[in-house]
Amino acid sequence: MLKSYLDASESAAWIDLYDPTAEEIEQATTLSQMRIPTRAELGEIESSSRLRVENGTLYLSMPVSAHPEQHESAPTPIGFLLSPNTLVTLRYTELHGFEDARKQLAKASRAPPPIGIFIALLEGMVDFGADILEQIAAELNAISRRVFKGNGSLRRHNVARSTRGLRQTLVEVGERGERLSQIRESLLGLQRIASFVAEKGRDWIGEDVQARLRTATGDLASLTDFEVHLTDKVQFLLDAVLGFINTEQNDIFKVLTIVSVVGIPPTLIAGMYGMNFQMPEYHWHYGYAWGLFLIFLSTILPVVWFKWRGWW
Repeated sequence: MLKSYLDASESAAWIDLYDPTAEEIEQATTLSQMRIPTRAELGEIESSSRLRVENGTLYLSMPVSAHPEQHESAPTPIGFLLSPNTLVTLRYTELHGFEDARKQLAKASRAPPPIGIFIALLEGMVDFGADILEQIAAELNAISRRVFKGNGSLRRHNVARSTRGLRQTLVEVGERGERLSQIRESLLGLQRIASFVAEKGRDWIGEDVQARLRTATGDLASLTDFEVHLTDKVQFLLDAVLGFINTEQNDIFKVLTIVSVVGIPPTLIAGMYGMNFQMPEYHWHYGYAWGLFLIFLSTILPVVWFKWRGWW
């Protein structure tokens, strides 16, 4: 999909390419007089490939996280081609910053200059990253409360249900950790782009845009620090949930061990009285009751002893 927005001189101030076809790329090349990179070129990880200058045009690319409802398995590349006269954006997923910019341009009689559109998109993506981090922080807090305050209420006869719940919590924490790693890539990419544009375009972007770029860079630095904090919390929750799972498994093994130990004395007594030779108790009137009493007593005493030692 190709959308172009004209400035006051009726030239293309912004060309937005969303998952474009070959014909749309050719049309955008004619309008902008710029070489449009391929998706493979946008996905390259070398700094020289993501940030470079060609014929006075800034070629910028970075990985970006899509809307959570789109269930993207990994960040998708996005490209910016920025010159004093034209901005070309090349993307393959929907982004909140672009939606807001399109709404603002639809209300305006003329599009702002390309650098103004670019900084508006940059700020929108920064706001979107902040919203996602706030959402993940709230979800991690809810998981933390469930793990540490709800785990004590789990009953021992529901060990299987408790273990399933902890495993599901482990999956939820892992998903948040994966989401954070994607957002981190986006934040680092935005930081590099903002610094690169401020340095390479300082002769024509204007002091007001420079100030907005500095503000965006500061916001990105604070968001990166917050993302590091959330990543540490994810690791802490993963360790805690794994610790609870190990505790549940140890409790199961402890119960099985106690049951096996408790069963040894009565088995020994029953085996003695089941041997094929005469014993004095065989001719005693209360011999059968005596045998049952010994079996019962040999079962109760280990249980009482384990309970007294606090092992059960």
